[in-house]
Amino acid sequence: MATIQAVHLAFVFGLLGNIVSFLVYLSPLPTFSRICKKKSTEGFQSLPYSVALFSAMLTLYYGYLKNRAIMLITINSIGCAIESIYLIIFMIYAPGRARIYTAKLLAFFNLGLFGMIVLCTSLLIKQSLRLTVVGWMCAIFSVCVFAAPLSIMTPNILGFTFGIAQMILYIIYKDKKNVVLPEFKVEDAPNGTITSIELCTAETAGKLNAMNQTQEAKIVKGIGDAPTEATELNV
Repeated sequence: MATIQAVHLAFVFGLLGNIVSFLVYLSPLPTFSRICKKKSTEGFQSLPYSVALFSAMLTLYYGYLKNRAIMLITINSIGCAIESIYLIIFMIYAPGRARIYTAKLLAFFNLGLFGMIVLCTSLLIKQSLRLTVVGWMCAIFSVCVFAAPLSIMTPNILGFTFGIAQMILYIIYKDKKNVVLPEFKVEDAPNGTITSIELCTAETAGKLNAMNQTQEAKIVKGIGDAPTEATELNV
């Protein structure tokens, strides 16, 4: 009797898990509907969908290793199909650089890494441990599926940090009084200071006058020499 109840509970929770997983796979539908309408990816990243496809493929492999895991095989087959459709739509409307980056992600995760995991677990790990090892891998990459969208939060986190810093500085200095520098009047200055200023001013004015007189003399000399040269040419 207890065994039958355990089987029923496992079926119920497995069914609920499949429903939740299916809703998670459908959650990007508004995003891709917007991409199709505007015919542009608008800066969206393909990393979450590449990781989700890889996780679905890995869980599908886990369901293949586990006996009677029809629910796992069913939901992850659907997940692989949905994520593949998302990535195809992304590749159609993405610019060239994002398209190349997505192709590299697919080659790394869904071909290279997945193929290496299947090959290594089939050849290097005993059959008794194979299911456990693949199960842990599925758990780790399932967490990565939920963490992958956090990559777009980096600019927001930096903005939040700088915003907090500005608020702290405002709170610290909002009650500080403005410091007004005292006005300087010539009458209040010491006599020696005024005398030195006057001497510097007089010396500078004398140098400027001398320079102006020198330039004027050169100009006058040049004007005086011009008729002589002209007379010599006429002769």
